[in-house]
Amino acid sequence: MNPPPLIDSTEDPHPSLSDWHDYEPNLEFDDTELSHPSPEPGTTTVFDDINYSAEFEIPSEDEIIKTTLEADNYEEQLTMVGHDENAIRKDFKRRKFIEFIGTDKQGQPIIAIYACRLPERKDLNSNIFIDFIIKSMEEFVQNDYIIAYFHQGMKDNSKPALQFLWNSYKELDRSFKKNLKKLYVVHPTTFIRMVWFFFKPIISEKFKSKLIYTSSLDELKQSLGLNTLKVPDPVREFDEKINNGTRYTLRGSKSSLKSSRSLENIPKSAQFGVSLRFIIENSACLNCIPPIVRKCVDHLSLPDVVETEGIFRRSGNYARIKELRAKINAGEEVQLSTEDTHVVASLLKTFLRELEEPLLTYELYDDITQFGEWKTEEQRSRNVKQLLRERLPEENYELFKYIVEFLGKIMERKDFNKMTSSNLAIVFGPNLIWPKQEQMSLDEIGPINAFIDYVLQHQDDIYFVDINKKDRGAYD
Repeated sequence: MNPPPLIDSTEDPHPSLSDWHDYEPNLEFDDTELSHPSPEPGTTTVFDDINYSAEFEIPSEDEIIKTTLEADNYEEQLTMVGHDENAIRKDFKRRKFIEFIGTDKQGQPIIAIYACRLPERKDLNSNIFIDFIIKSMEEFVQNDYIIAYFHQGMKDNSKPALQFLWNSYKELDRSFKKNLKKLYVVHPTTFIRMVWFFFKPIISEKFKSKLIYTSSLDELKQSLGLNTLKVPDPVREFDEKINNGTRYTLRGSKSSLKSSRSLENIPKSAQFGVSLRFIIENSACLNCIPPIVRKCVDHLSLPDVVETEGIFRRSGNYARIKELRAKINAGEEVQLSTEDTHVVASLLKTFLRELEEPLLTYELYDDITQFGEWKTEEQRSRNVKQLLRERLPEENYELFKYIVEFLGKIMERKDFNKMTSSNLAIVFGPNLIWPKQEQMSLDEIGPINAFIDYVLQHQDDIYFVDINKKDRGAYD
């Protein structure tokens, strides 16, 4: 059986990416679903697919609790005391079992969870573990986001009990569940299927479209639109073993765009996937502002549009964004007045994300990720002004200033659109700067977002004098 085609539109359910994953359980727990019929205790259920076939006796609820708590010593875990909490958190951070690995082709942040790096059960303080997960993800889950769970490499002594999974889930607030748009399960095993089987009676139908299985890292990269994907060695080695070196072309990725440039000429009308300098040289740009950026900003600044709740936080229809992108690059005129607000907002983010080099440049990446080290207001003000006024190329400076001023208008209507400077920084940070080769880490995304947040809050001071790039030496 050939794998089904990828579906680009976020409004359509995503099928399994790998042909041998034919069992798609529900994942989202929902108390309203408890009235659904469930397997009777003591009955026998058969798992039957091309990878696994066996019979299981359905245990009673008491037996499930007994085997998952007592046998795995989870009573001890739930009452662990006397541990040094800071040492435990430091160990969790060192393990890097949860990481930010970039944004997908719609600009949604991607959180990776690696089972091979999870701590052993005997060393696990459940309360601290759940709190660590929540705090690692909380700045992303207020907006649409994606999880990629890499199951390969999980050790037997790290497998969680069912009761622990259920208790952990109940600790998550609504935003974690509501704003999760896709859950990719990479290299799933029978253990995953068993977990979902036992939870099936208490999970919701609406989660089905969010769940995607894949047995290939290249399929995952293609679906997410990632150029590179750095994973732990056990995951990479297992993937190479089962896929025999099979590789896929990443359609629409920066790598494929760059490789195609040697084979075909880019139309001079192109504004997506090219450099800012290319656009300025080939399009009618007033003050270094690309036409599509000005068109998006003009539309999104309209009174009835700027107050749209969740503007920039919600993703637009990807199929429509892709269609508009193609028309613009072909030099066709597009009318944004008839488009959905979230489509136009996503189009602007797509433009920034697909620039050949980030708007804030590779050169400034290391400096911006040190923002948290600037402790005093005087130091932050001086360093931010110096970076933006002295080290950004003129065209980058003008476009960044234009976008910051526009986002200031969005912030003015935060009582309606719910987009504070912090929310906007989380959305725009990864679209304004990223590293040249490595994936962005959780340790780096925090300072980047804080830097953008600072600029948004202090833009009147930073841009008090409109400085000409040719003479940008002095400032207060």
